[in-house]
Amino acid sequence: MNTLQMIPLRMNHKQRELIEELFQTVHAKYPQTRITGYELNPEDKEHIWVIVEVMMDEDTEIELRAFAADLCTDILLDYGYAVSIMTENPTLVAT
Repeated sequence: MNTLQMIPLRMNHKQRELIEELFQTVHAKYPQTRITGYELNPEDKEHIWVIVEVMMDEDTEIELRAFAADLCTDILLDYGYAVSIMTENPTLVAT
């Protein structure tokens, strides 16, 4: 399935390509992930949030977020596009 087919946001071709590559890189290292949606940062409409469901323990999720943050920083510095992976973990219970 093309992970970008559900995007309701206006994005250019390069943004779509970079987000697809970003998720494929994250998914290759953490296969227990799947994209559930996309949102715009309410404070910066140029910043795209990729909502990713993660089925893993908290420590692994923290590692994933750090890994993804480095990739997102590279995209920002190399191409000028602000993208972030935002995780949702249904296996964790808030206390």
